[in-house]
Amino acid sequence: MTKTRVAINGAAGRMGRLLIALGSADPELHIVAALERAGHPELGHDAGPLAGVSALGVPVTAGLDVPADVLVDFSLPAGAAAATELCLARRLPLVMATTGLEAEQKRRLHAAAETIPIAWAPSMSLAVNLTMKLATMAARVLNHAGGGADVEIIERHHRFKKDSPSGTALRFGELIAAEMGQTQQTHGREGVVGERPHGEIGYHAVRAGDNPGEHTILFGLLGESIELTVRATNRDCYALGAFAAAKFVARQQPGLYTMNDVLGL
Repeated sequence: MTKTRVAINGAAGRMGRLLIALGSADPELHIVAALERAGHPELGHDAGPLAGVSALGVPVTAGLDVPADVLVDFSLPAGAAAATELCLARRLPLVMATTGLEAEQKRRLHAAAETIPIAWAPSMSLAVNLTMKLATMAARVLNHAGGGADVEIIERHHRFKKDSPSGTALRFGELIAAEMGQTQQTHGREGVVGERPHGEIGYHAVRAGDNPGEHTILFGLLGESIELTVRATNRDCYALGAFAAAKFVARQQPGLYTMNDVLGL
């Protein structure tokens, strides 16, 4: 069996270490590179012990100097931008799992997908992407039924998360707005703000403890409501989803792919 050779960008971060640990145990994968920014204190160290597993013979480096089939980026926006340019230069398939990207970085990803295959999603979780499908179906039905549902999105994450609302919450909102036509966004509420406008989606971000991720989509009608909740109990689901995307995108032609493509939804 030919293994997929994977490079991990952001290898010393929480998700990078988890990717190395789980990827080294996957018989279909071969972790060949662990990348970090120049000057990082872990440069030169073996990526295995860094991730809590046996030595892999893969040092943490600031550049990619070995052959790879795909790069998985789970870093920060600056690291994601560097990963995109690296993959373009090497004509290397890319899994973009970093959130909080700026508009120009998103534009660059769209442009890069004309040259290389890119799997890009705000969440790599199987359960999240299935829930997105369900939320889209609910929004479509409620819109056609003329029920006038109010939509609120509540997301909870660990105290270390830097972007807010989460990229996953914003993606839920985009999908719902495409079906129901909301044109306004509210990020929390405070003071006497008046009656809730019908044409808005409300976002509410909770940051506490070590919560790996939780999203609730509330469709509120008069006399009844619908809630869809998806909850991670640890971060393994994000890493496993990223590897599913890596195996998929390594075989694709240039283009921009989502987790719907990966999962066949």
